[in-house]
Amino acid sequence: MKNEIIENIKKLIKINPEETIEINPNYLEYFDVEELLDIQKQLEFKKENISKITNNYLDEIYQKTKKDEI
Repeated sequence: MKNEIIENIKKLIKINPEETIEINPNYLEYFDVEELLDIQKQLEFKKENISKITNNYLDEIYQKTKKDEI
């Protein structure tokens, strides 16, 4: 199960489907299954909401730029 979650995390990290994602196995052994599932959920949420997150960020930058012009 842990390996399956790790593979899902790698897929979620990918931007380009052809790229290869390597994660240090020693680093991954540090996490238990619950923690890996949490990481996977966070990545899924971010991937589903990336345009909303990006738009909010861009709006924030735009507002700061407007303030600087005044």
